[in-house]
Order: sequence, then structure tokens, then C-alpha cells
Amino acid sequence: MSETTDHTPSYVTEGAAFNRDTNYIDDRILNDPNAQWPVEPGRYRLVAARACPWANRTIIVRRLLGLEDVISLGMPGPTHDARSWTFDLDPGGVDPVLGIERLQQAFFARYPDYPRGITVPAVVDVPTGVVVTNDFPQITEDFSTQWTEYHREGAPNLWPEESREEMEKVMRHIYTEINNGVYRCGFAGSQDAYEAAFDRLFNALDIVEDRLSRSRFLMGETITEADVRLFTTLVRFDPVYFGHFKCNRQPLTAFENLWGYARDLYQTPGFGDTVDFEQIKQHYYIVHQDVNPTQIVPKGPDLSGWLSDHGRDRKFGGSPFGEGTAPGPVEPGEEVTPAHTATAWVS
Repeated sequence: MSETTDHTPSYVTEGAAFNRDTNYIDDRILNDPNAQWPVEPGRYRLVAARACPWANRTIIVRRLLGLEDVISLGMPGPTHDARSWTFDLDPGGVDPVLGIERLQQAFFARYPDYPRGITVPAVVDVPTGVVVTNDFPQITEDFSTQWTEYHREGAPNLWPEESREEMEKVMRHIYTEINNGVYRCGFAGSQDAYEAAFDRLFNALDIVEDRLSRSRFLMGETITEADVRLFTTLVRFDPVYFGHFKCNRQPLTAFENLWGYARDLYQTPGFGDTVDFEQIKQHYYIVHQDVNPTQIVPKGPDLSGWLSDHGRDRKFGGSPFGEGTAPGPVEPGEEVTPAHTATAWVS
């Protein structure tokens, strides 16, 4: 992302394919009292905008594992400029725990000349106010593997050892071809780059569509980290990627298995109750001015289908949480505004 004098972010490089900068702050919070960043309840704050798919992952995993009481959550608004995400949803535009207006301040507190994009999710050390990490795939893995002492009773095992090797292959495919594939389409700087990205994306979706014709979830009968990673792209597909990113061979609703699977997850506690469709649309259509110069946010699509019967439980059996249990009600103050959910479209 480059920055102009008016702080309008730019995402498209004319004539070029999109390449994501994947150099993140890769520090880890470890279950080791001698670590630089040891696991410690109440010490860290997860900053995660609902609009962002990478951040949405961390909100889902935190909720599935029941870590709300030990890792607090700060939520920036859906729009930002080239400088940073801002806490414009909080009173006075200031995060109530960190006392900052922009996430940028936590990055600069640690690295005064931080040269890269200020991204969410990010984990911030509350006592010092410095960012610890914005390495989003590692954040959710560590929630599962390093914070086990604080998982709720009945929490799912999102990283099952017996299928980890295969799951990591599946997740690499999902990330490179689907999670990042939609961006490769939307931020393509030439017709050739776009068409190559388009074909690559839908080839990958067809592969996953076939996989999901044989099992309820990606790795079998219960949810894993792989399902979290795919879900956050699927739930954004028709509201933004189909039109805004020109991923329009067909909508998600035209895939028999992917659509049923996505509805299955959306209706599972911990998934759909973290999704704010209005913030998602505002983010993409307002922030990406070089893709949508008018910044007009579409009213549609009709979202009521997300609550329709998916039938995958009857077809495949299994249970999202296996022998475990679903998380309880959403924490007070972390609820999605009802008007921003699929329920609002049900007449």
C-alpha cells in the first residue's frame, strides 16, 4: 500500500499483478514464563476490526476457545486512511484500554520508524502500549496452542495432531489461492493479471467445492482452524468480492457445497455472531477508492439466505464441536449490531 499526500490509500499498481507484503512482526506470546512475551491473563489486547477477514479469524478463534476474559478486544471502525486504523467507534475516538486514537501509535511506540502497513489483527502489550505481533496466522495458532490453560471447558481442538500435516497443506492452498486470491483479482493492475487471477481463484474454489461434497467440514466431522480460515473469505464473497473485486464467475450461492458449508458455519455459535455485514461493505467500498472512486456502498445483496436450512448435518452427520460444546452468549459489548446481521433481512 502506498500513501498519497491526502492520505488516501492506494492498492492497485497499474500494469502489475497484486503481491501482498507478508513481512509481519513475528514475535510470539508463549506459554513460557521466561519468554519475552509470556502468556499472562489480562496483559494483552487483541485489536481486530470486524471488517477485515484476517482480523475476523482472531475474533472467531478467541470466542470459540473462550479467551474473552484473558485477552481483551479492541475494535477499530470499518474505514481507515493510509496511516492507520482508528478507534472511531469508541467514545471520543479513543480505545478505552490503550488510550490511543490510532493503532499506528502502538506500532510507533515500539518501532518509531515502522515502514510497513499498520495492519489488523494486532496484539498489543497493555502495560507498555507497544505492539507485540501482527502475524495473523501465528496469532490464531498460538491462541490454540499456547493459551490452553485458559481455554473454556468444552473448547474445540482446532489443531488436531492426527490431521495437522494434511490440514496445513489445505490451509496453504486456501490462503494462497482463495483468501489472497480474491485480492489478486480485485487489485490486479492489468487485464491479463486479472484474468489469470480470476481463473486461479475459481479453480481453487472448484477444488474445495469437490472436497466439501464428501465431508461436512474441511478436515472431517468437526471444525478446525482450516474452517475458520476459509469461512472469513466465504462470508465476504457475495457482499464484496463478487462485485467489488470482480470475482463474478458465479456467486457463493451458486456453489452447492460451499454455500451449504458456509451457512452451516454461519449458524454455528462463534462464527456468524462475529460477522458484521455492514462494516464489511463499508470497509471495502469506502477504503478502496482506486477500485471504487465513488465510495458508494451497495444496499444488497439479500442476506436472509444465510439463515436457511443447510442440511449438511443430516447428510454427513458429525458435529461442529465433536465431544465438546458450543461457546455461550457473546460477551456484553461485543455483540454485532442486529441491523448488520443476516437476521435483519428476514421479513
